[in-house]
Amino acid sequence: MSAAGAASDFVARLGKLDCCAVSDALDKLHWNGAVTGLGQLSTSRRIAGRILTVRLGVGEPPAGKPRHVSTTAIEAAEPGDIIVVEQHSGVNAASWGGILSLGAKLRGVAGVIADGPVRDIDEARQHDFPVYGRSLTPFTARGRIVELDTGGPINVGGVAVKAGDYAIADGSGVVLIAAENIERVLAAAEEIFAREAAMAQALREGKRITEVMGANYENMLRN
Repeated sequence: MSAAGAASDFVARLGKLDCCAVSDALDKLHWNGAVTGLGQLSTSRRIAGRILTVRLGVGEPPAGKPRHVSTTAIEAAEPGDIIVVEQHSGVNAASWGGILSLGAKLRGVAGVIADGPVRDIDEARQHDFPVYGRSLTPFTARGRIVELDTGGPINVGGVAVKAGDYAIADGSGVVLIAAENIERVLAAAEEIFAREAAMAQALREGKRITEVMGANYENMLRN
């Protein structure tokens, strides 16, 4: 299978899981990647995909023609990608907004995860575009922060992230998976997901919850 085909398969498998199963898999493997505090702000849809990174902050923007933050990432994105933005400047300024949501949706972007403030969330809801963010603000980025880099390494909630890594996000939070770890994480998460589905079925069939969630459940993440 080609690299592109493998990545597409990984995304399809990731999309069948949820954040909690993937977080549990990371726990089992003793890796980090789960992030709390990034809320599901526009839609209730889960997103899963490969990551395209953006780093915002104060300072001088890259050389060249002036452009608004994150527009470079939107134009570079492939359908199904997730744009992940770092905005740790401390400045109360939006790292994502309404026109960006529309542009990203038209490009086929799966959603955005912003470790920083976002705005125009009503517009994102109108576009049915998934936005996950640290907080809400009405303040524009213009004149406050700039785009420092697109496609380079970033940090999201203490997790090191690079372009080409994978993300899944839902109502429970955000989980980021390094590309080199995706196969092992998926295998572990799929096993956990299947076991919990079997547990739910056992409850429906009348088994006692103390039996279903007994020693096997408590020790499920131990190697």
